[in-house]
Amino acid sequence: MAGCNSQVADVARPQKPHPLNLNLSLNLNLKYMPSIPTRWELPTIPPAHIRTRLNWLDPIIVQVLYNRGLVEVDEVREFFGERVRPDDPFRMKGVNEAVARIRWAIRRREPIAVYGDFDADGVTSTALMVQTLRALGADVMPYIPHRVDEGYGLNNEALKWLHDQGVKLVLTVDCGIRAVDEVRFGRELGLDIIVSDHHSIGPELPPALTVVNPQQADCPYPFNFLAGVGVAFKLAQALLRVEQRDPVARNPVTLQEDDLLDLVALGTVADIMPLRGENRTLVQRGLEQLNRGLRPGLRALARAAGVDLGRIDATAIGFRLGPRLNAAGRLQSAVLAYDLLMAPDDATATGLAERLNQLNRERQRLTQDAVNWAMAELGDDPPDSVILVGREDLNPGIVGLIASKLKEVYYRPALVAELGGEFVRGSARSIPEFHITQALDACADLLVRYGGHAAAAGFTVRREDLPAFRQRLNAIAAERLRAEDRVHRLPIDAVVTLSDLNYRLLARLRELEPTGAGNPPPILAVRNLFVHEFRRVGNDGSHLKLRVGDEGWMKFDAIAFGLGEMALNMPMRIDVAFELNENVWNDRRRLQMLVKDIQPAGRGIPPDWSESP
Repeated sequence: MAGCNSQVADVARPQKPHPLNLNLSLNLNLKYMPSIPTRWELPTIPPAHIRTRLNWLDPIIVQVLYNRGLVEVDEVREFFGERVRPDDPFRMKGVNEAVARIRWAIRRREPIAVYGDFDADGVTSTALMVQTLRALGADVMPYIPHRVDEGYGLNNEALKWLHDQGVKLVLTVDCGIRAVDEVRFGRELGLDIIVSDHHSIGPELPPALTVVNPQQADCPYPFNFLAGVGVAFKLAQALLRVEQRDPVARNPVTLQEDDLLDLVALGTVADIMPLRGENRTLVQRGLEQLNRGLRPGLRALARAAGVDLGRIDATAIGFRLGPRLNAAGRLQSAVLAYDLLMAPDDATATGLAERLNQLNRERQRLTQDAVNWAMAELGDDPPDSVILVGREDLNPGIVGLIASKLKEVYYRPALVAELGGEFVRGSARSIPEFHITQALDACADLLVRYGGHAAAAGFTVRREDLPAFRQRLNAIAAERLRAEDRVHRLPIDAVVTLSDLNYRLLARLRELEPTGAGNPPPILAVRNLFVHEFRRVGNDGSHLKLRVGDEGWMKFDAIAFGLGEMALNMPMRIDVAFELNENVWNDRRRLQMLVKDIQPAGRGIPPDWSESP
């Protein structure tokens, strides 16, 4: 059965006025920068017994690990890969039942549909599961809904279409956990449905044949922060391991578990899942696989993104590869990204990668224009605790990106919506102090559909209910957010001295990689630095280049992106928060501070702050 993307008629969108219909041009070149204060959160120094327990490590690394809650020898050794926790997919609730039903379908040549999502996690999940099932000899097709025409997750029209194509078994990946009505509809059609997902579970599980989701309260699996592609991988592991003992495939299966890990790394990092525990191990192994360049589509994607094989890390996935995969589902069809991942040869892959590159450039332009529009409307200090903006001609594929930027700028939960006809569809992004999906739970009676994580969610609301939805969200925020929560927090991992900054420390810090969500790049801070030189750089002068140090010979280069305006009033002495990295130029290598914030000396690190425990 050939893969396809469904064609569902677009909903008519009458152009009637609405309180949130902001009739402004997108082409505003405005840059509002609200003066939200930044508070440095200085580290608590590890007690003496912990420093003694981890005395084989650099004291600065001990401090970083302590900040992340890693204080026991076994968990530290596991973090650094010296001990590997046993990996048993059959501990995950629902896996045994799912494996049995899938193998039954393979034996009977029953058509199977893998139903995914249109983001990078969903696309990699779909590709991983289709590749696995094809290796096992299954009659399988992918189905990825169209973001605009169908929206997120299972929908009845798609299930009806799959049923009409002869599909007997539907396996969801990265979606379905809140699709109670849709799963019930599919079962009434005669479809068997297996839900594999990682999103937060609602008040009722869907009536699926089985549910595979480590978030279930009674699931014994020890790690419940897997991405959708991570859950799909556990199911694929189980299928491949059972196949070794009891083959159902008509031909020898050459696919190995490790062959799928490049997809796991891509989806996990792109979905901003915490790089701790099993995720860290999976991403480490997946990066090794990615850098081997065995998959034509990923070789082509790396070339298009300007990333060299052998140098792909979590940062490259998060800022180069992931956005290009996501661009397909945002502006066109996620099937394009799926086709790239499954491309059989370099020629096919190169054309698809270039198309994704073009879409990503268009996505960047549309997003910046839309952010300018929203910030022009909101101004310096929006009156509401929760931002909610929308308009009728807003591209629904970029609403999450706009919400993410507004959340960063204003440091409050942000929801951005495309105002359709009867329905409004949008995305939410939130700050750590406000669990957005729990807030949506409290608005469930006003919502048609919703789902997500603590920090991100999608939602659909009837247009007539939008004002009430907005009012309730702000009432919830008024109860749960304090005034002090409206401050940018900058966690400092370690306060260091200039003499600590050397290549030995940089090497130790790199051992903490892959870094990302849940294991961020360590932020160091130095107090009372003398500013020797500074100048604005960049086409619009928005960045700052400095040379800082003591008043003697010890000086370091520093680059501060987005802090160019500080040149108008630069103190002579400053406290600097930064990531330590390396600048390579004309084969010359120099340590460099990648500055996160600058404060006048004594404001970032108070003079009375002590490094003693």
